[in-house]
Amino acid sequence: MSKELVFYTNPQSRGNIVHWMLEEVGAPYRPVLLEYGASMKAPEYLAINPMGKVPAIRHGDQVVTEGAAICAYLADAFPEAGLAPAPAERGDYYRWLFFAASCVEHAWTNQAAGFTPTQEQQRMFGYGSYDATLNTLAKAVAGRRYLAGDRFSAADVYVGRTIGYGIEFGNMRDWPELVAYWDGLKNRPALLRAAEQAAQWQAIKA
Repeated sequence: MSKELVFYTNPQSRGNIVHWMLEEVGAPYRPVLLEYGASMKAPEYLAINPMGKVPAIRHGDQVVTEGAAICAYLADAFPEAGLAPAPAERGDYYRWLFFAASCVEHAWTNQAAGFTPTQEQQRMFGYGSYDATLNTLAKAVAGRRYLAGDRFSAADVYVGRTIGYGIEFGNMRDWPELVAYWDGLKNRPALLRAAEQAAQWQAIKA
């Protein structure tokens, strides 16, 4: 008997990144929709993620939180989906997957919140500055369809959707390399399925 895969999310959250990944994997999963506030802070969910945030997954006895970690886990747990390069070829895969999680995410959210580190403060932050981070990401995707070799991978899910959010809700559209990279991903069938399902879940909640 296969292990149950449970997906904890809210359709208006970064859980949509993992939702896309799950659709790319193609394995059955059970969604658990949580409201911001009470249900995310309830003891039952805090036992899954003490931070009281989504997304999270439970796969049999394994619990994984943090979007990038979930994407990497799912790629390894379901190798038949072909969403991770061979172990000896994972340099770019790990590099850009975790660059997006550790630098792009922080740079973008700080910038959106109106916080810009001073020149003296920049060495205290892993991303340095917003422009340095986005320029580095733009160089990484320039002229490339995928981040890790010539095949789509979990890195493209996490990095791509992060860029997509930045284009939709921020100023990442000012970097043409980022726009071109996202344009090559945004019509993938798995992403469109996940978006349609999220819209249905949101309609039910409303």
